[in-house]
Amino acid sequence: MKNQKELIVITGGAGGIGQASARAFKGQPLILTDYSQEQVGKAVETLRKEGFDVSGIACDITDKDDIKKLVQYVTDKGALKALVHTAGVSGTVKDLKKVFTIDLIATEYLVEAFYHIAEKGSVAILLSSMMAHAVPAHNDYDEALRNPQNSEAFEVVSKFVNNDSDTMYNFAKRGVQLLTHKHANDWGSKGARIVSVSPGVIETPMALKAAEEHPERMEMIKQATPLKRNGQPEDVANVIYFLASDAANFITSTDILVDGGVIHNIKAMS
Repeated sequence: MKNQKELIVITGGAGGIGQASARAFKGQPLILTDYSQEQVGKAVETLRKEGFDVSGIACDITDKDDIKKLVQYVTDKGALKALVHTAGVSGTVKDLKKVFTIDLIATEYLVEAFYHIAEKGSVAILLSSMMAHAVPAHNDYDEALRNPQNSEAFEVVSKFVNNDSDTMYNFAKRGVQLLTHKHANDWGSKGARIVSVSPGVIETPMALKAAEEHPERMEMIKQATPLKRNGQPEDVANVIYFLASDAANFITSTDILVDGGVIHNIKAMS
């Protein structure tokens, strides 16, 4: 990696946490990707005007061929320092299969594809969620979450979520954490790391929309948070920046909660 540009690749690069993450890495070469080429173009243009070394490419992360194009795009520009995977959907899409596919299956597609270009010092940082910590360990669904590409995995997990897409989101994000354990040895054999970050309520455009729809619930969560505030995208981006740095080079196969301490209080109330 010494003679090549060390690249930070950010999926969901046009979103709130993706944009904050990009800004945290100012001074380092960035590649942004998102589903929409138009959104990628706007995000890249905005950051370039602010002096960032950034380029971008659209990618449908549920399509292995599209991911191959993304990996080739990265390879053509330099070496992988960090894959920061913030892309995903929430339960508001009201589609169990879509949540499972985008939030979990596509995450493993990315982990497997980027493994091939990972090298000593590379890291994959996957976004999970504090709500993953509300799903207890259980052999009956954990095996399916750990192996989401298996043909029966979606059906197995579906039995436990009561046809609720928010619950499926929680389960899928538990699966993201399990993927860091599953792939840690492979990545480690290259001297590379794989970790997850679990944000709490972060004031992104998506979360602010949820706040409009469920103001009482959002206020309840804020009051249950020991720090008595919601998170900002920068709160997550700062942790991502640390995890991508050499200061974190002995941290792998683990999850870091960035939730102001609220999940422990939520679990105590339920």
